[in-house]
Amino acid sequence: MDSQANQSFSDDQELAKVLAGVSQGTDNNLQFEETNATASPVINPATISPDPVATDQNDEPAIDIAKTAAPEPVTPTPTISTPAPAAAADPALDTIKQTALNELRPLVDKLDVSPEEKFDTYLLLLRSTDDKTLIAPAHDAAVAIVDEARRAQALLDIIKEIDYFSNPR
Repeated sequence: MDSQANQSFSDDQELAKVLAGVSQGTDNNLQFEETNATASPVINPATISPDPVATDQNDEPAIDIAKTAAPEPVTPTPTISTPAPAAAADPALDTIKQTALNELRPLVDKLDVSPEEKFDTYLLLLRSTDDKTLIAPAHDAAVAIVDEARRAQALLDIIKEIDYFSNPR
């Protein structure tokens, strides 16, 4: 116990020296005390298997050196999650949707709606059916939009749809 008190006192003195050196901006006069402690291997407890690999004669578990090595960091692979279409989960709803799309197609020109709404309807039909023949009427509806900012957005949507059809999937 007395040697522990001496060690603590010695550590306090060294700490005071270090702090004095830091405050003076120089640490050239630091002295280190060497200890006779033997170095023991550092073992990460997270890498030790709960089932011992082998035991020695005293029935103490032996350490598997291969398992004590630091594990390689695992970098997560980014995954792109795409929401599953709700209609695919219920075939009856999918059938109704397809029927409604087919019934709506010839009636879009008869809708008494603003050019913005007509464009949105064509865009919905276009994206739902992948029918390239809807691009021209969607473009006509986009050009008829009075608000320039909304017209610009509609024209960009037309360009994106054309790019979608032009690039192989």
